[in-house]
Amino acid sequence: MARKIVLTSGKGGVGKTTVCANLGIALAKLGFRVVLIDVDIGLNNLDVVMGVENQVVFDLTDVIMGKCRARQALIQDRTISSLYILPSTHICSSNNIYGEHIKNIVDQLDSSFDYILIDCPAGVDAGFERAVVPANEAIIVVTPHLSSIRDADKVVVLLDNYNVEFKGLVINRMRGDLLLNGELMTIENIVRALNLPLLGVIPEDDAIGSSCSVGGRVQSVESARAFTLLSENIHNGSKKIFDCTYKYRGLMGYLKRNIKKHV
Repeated sequence: MARKIVLTSGKGGVGKTTVCANLGIALAKLGFRVVLIDVDIGLNNLDVVMGVENQVVFDLTDVIMGKCRARQALIQDRTISSLYILPSTHICSSNNIYGEHIKNIVDQLDSSFDYILIDCPAGVDAGFERAVVPANEAIIVVTPHLSSIRDADKVVVLLDNYNVEFKGLVINRMRGDLLLNGELMTIENIVRALNLPLLGVIPEDDAIGSSCSVGGRVQSVESARAFTLLSENIHNGSKKIFDCTYKYRGLMGYLKRNIKKHV
């Protein structure tokens, strides 16, 4: 029986799809069978992030309409055999697609995977409900900015209306230099504001954005380590958080972050 985890945020633009993709990769590298489901109908891009957009034959709506079975719509990752993607579509109206449709698909895949990660669209409307109904766990993705925290707080309250047994927090795009300079909300303040267990902190990393934009998978050592720790925390219940500030500490770190500040 798979763990069914929805990744949500409330606010768009926090890197939720990127976190979903890279978390799936990290879990698969640990040896687990993982499927990523894109429920962002109309604004879908998980297939692009994963670099499989040219391999799509069937999609989520084809499964719902009975044109194929869920397994037929899956795309196997090119480099990790235990990782699969179920893409969504940008040409279909989502008006007649409900949470129970997605839950039926998740139930079909349940016995074949260890983890089912559901990429939720931004906002808290019908798309949010479609993504949350099949899940029994939720990861709320935020950035260290007040607007992101406020929207996430609304999502945390809404999740209480669903069958979500566990909620955890991932802080994305954390810049260690700005954190040490006091220019960002601290990790402790974010955790306190949302009152959620912290699962991981992902550093700001230009390599992630540039690689995902062309369907690549190249990451820096730092971000790869952060996602590995996140995946281990989710599976093992450990609490090892990546330190985004380590290379900005000490005299050389002080010089580095102040030089970066003025560039």
